[in-house]
Amino acid sequence: MSHALKGVKVLDLSRVLAGPYCSMVLGDLGADVVKVESPDGGDDTRRWGPPFQKGVSAYYLCANRNKKSLTVNLKSTEGKDIIKKLVKESDVVIHNFKTGTMERLGLCYETLKNINPGIIFCSITGFGETGPYKRLPGYDFIIQAMSGFMSITGDKNSGPQKTGIAITDVLTGLYACIGIQAALLERERSGLGQKIDIALYDSAVSALINIASNFLMSGQTPEPLGNSHPNIVPYQTFQTKDSDIVIAVGNDRQFEVLCRLIGLAELAKDPRFATNPKRVENREVLVPILQKQLVETGADEWIGLFRENNIPCGPIQTINKLEEDPQLLARETIQAIDHPTAGKIKMIGSPLKLSRTPAKVRYYPPDAGEHTNEILTELGYDEDLVRFLKKNKII
Repeated sequence: MSHALKGVKVLDLSRVLAGPYCSMVLGDLGADVVKVESPDGGDDTRRWGPPFQKGVSAYYLCANRNKKSLTVNLKSTEGKDIIKKLVKESDVVIHNFKTGTMERLGLCYETLKNINPGIIFCSITGFGETGPYKRLPGYDFIIQAMSGFMSITGDKNSGPQKTGIAITDVLTGLYACIGIQAALLERERSGLGQKIDIALYDSAVSALINIASNFLMSGQTPEPLGNSHPNIVPYQTFQTKDSDIVIAVGNDRQFEVLCRLIGLAELAKDPRFATNPKRVENREVLVPILQKQLVETGADEWIGLFRENNIPCGPIQTINKLEEDPQLLARETIQAIDHPTAGKIKMIGSPLKLSRTPAKVRYYPPDAGEHTNEILTELGYDEDLVRFLKKNKII
């Protein structure tokens, strides 16, 4: 089978998560990705841990498969020459340096498009390349705080909480991937590349979706609701006899069925609860009534009954349960691959299931500079020059 992005060449100058996650998705789809790292230790995430497996960081492994690694000192003239040679034959350049850094290095979009007018140049920064915050460093935690994410996560007792993962990095990486693929499609018509300016801050705010829309319509500042939904009731966690479960009732018909299944059919006819707007209005009355009934029976029994009757629900699983989940096993979501340093490693595979051109884990996440000699040889560098560059810490 072929791959959707076969033949697309990506030069990835990014590190940590948002940029590498973007280039990994492109690599999963078949793009040829060259990861450019510093000769002084490579990507920062190589040292983020524990856990490590034979010295290899789990954090680094999560976002760097399907790439080749090249080490280059971007501050050196020779190093910049290597990058410019690679740009000449690349389709995409991705970086996540702070605003202004690529200009100082002499590797900005205006320079690179003169080398390759078709180049798609994707800049990933904390706050974007325009506006009063453009020079500020942007980290996921800071963006979660500033974007409103933390203000609506948790509950009134917990105070503001971040999400359990670096969600704004992941969102930004996906937005960058979408922008890059759109630019590749447009280039088929125009023959020209373009610059893409993606910011973590913009991405996080855009992901507020209905929460932001609620505020823009009502003018009321959203408050944290814990595991409850601001627009739908009942849509939250409930205690059962032995463990918590999630119930997500999306319409009035489902609410009617839920009430019947738990032995409270009359609730669905109560004018306080008959429609979703009324249930939201009377949340504080309804939820304790449901909770009192649900705690009488165990989680597995409720989930089995609800699923038989098409009531959206599920257990709250810890991550160690995922390896045993029959659905994830059937979808081959967790995959094992051999790594030359770490040995056998497990990783989360691509969620993109394309019928003719499937996404695939083709290559393990490379060691720092593992493909430097190979890439430079393909660029025409002879062995003597490669040795010189290594001796002078340019590669």
